[in-house]
Amino acid sequence: MNQKHIIKTSKFLSLVLRHKPQVIDAQLDPQGWIAVDTLLEKLAQAGRPLSRAELETIVRENNKKRFAFSEDGRRIRASQGHSISVELAYVPQEPPAMLYHGTAERFLESIFTTGLTKQRRHHVHLSAELATASQVGSRHGKLVILEVDSQAMQEAGHTFYCSENGVWLTEEVPVQYLKRQA
Repeated sequence: MNQKHIIKTSKFLSLVLRHKPQVIDAQLDPQGWIAVDTLLEKLAQAGRPLSRAELETIVRENNKKRFAFSEDGRRIRASQGHSISVELAYVPQEPPAMLYHGTAERFLESIFTTGLTKQRRHHVHLSAELATASQVGSRHGKLVILEVDSQAMQEAGHTFYCSENGVWLTEEVPVQYLKRQA
């Protein structure tokens, strides 16, 4: 399986497991899981055949760790980023004192008016590492890194979760907790 095919298939799996399972006539359970055998069967029926070994390679080699197998390896789901209704059952956690959000400069006026909002997703996505925030934000235009005072947010009653792949999640980030990194 070459790198180009891995990336193309990973993007399609993101579509199916995060946004539109109906494109392969699949259904996710309330927590976003689907049986691996069912997923592979539905992919084959949709003209996108994939072996279990190929799926395992995609999950293992995805640099953003977008997908996770259940502990018994029989089910798979996207780690976060869903636009469909799922209950990921993450447990609230204490975040690092500072988190980061990478964005494009053209979004700053809106962000500093309304704060960071989850929009079509279930949560706002934040990073504990500058490198990750930079990688995410640079996809959208001229990069700007925002610092999030997550310690002050938590002290004010905001809840944080951390996904299996290390992405920090929260409902919103009000403007008063944001600062453009110098």
